Amino acid sequence: MNYMPGTASLIEDIDKKHLVLLRDGRTLIGFLRSIDQFANLVLHQTVERIHVGKKYGDIPRGIFVVRGENVVLLGEIDLEKESDTPLQQVSIEEILEEQRAEQQTKLEAEKLKVQALQDRGLSIPRADTLDEY
Repeated sequence: MNYMPGTASLIEDIDKKHLVLLRDGRTLIGFLRSIDQFANLVLHQTVERIHVGKKYGDIPRGIFVVRGENVVLLGEIDLEKESDTPLQQVSIEEILEEQRAEQQTKLEAEKLKVQALQDRGLSIPRADTLDEY
C-alpha cells in the first residue's frame, strides 16, 4: 500500500460504510460516495444516529453532503461487528423524547450552577458572547 497525502488517502474508502462525527455533535452513518481536496464528503443512505444513555435511534437522511471543516472524526464501520452492540435500538419518536428530556436536565443543572456561582459573587460569560472578543 502506497502512502497518499491528505484526503487522497480516503480514495480507498469510497463505497464503504462510515461513521462521521460532526462539529455540532451529530453522528452520521452512511456510505462514502465522494470526497474532494477540502475533505467535503457525500454520504449515501445516510442515517443520523442519536444516542441517549444505553439507547439509540436512527433518523433516515438520504444523501448527505458534509462540508469538510465540520468533520471531527471519520471512521469505517466493520459490517461484521455493526449489529454486535450493547445499545438498544428504539423508535425515532422515543429517542427524540429522551433527547429532549436529557437536554432539559442539562439545562436545569447549568442554571443551578450559574445561580450558585452568582450567589458567591462569580459569573461565567455566556458561550454565545465569547467569540466577540
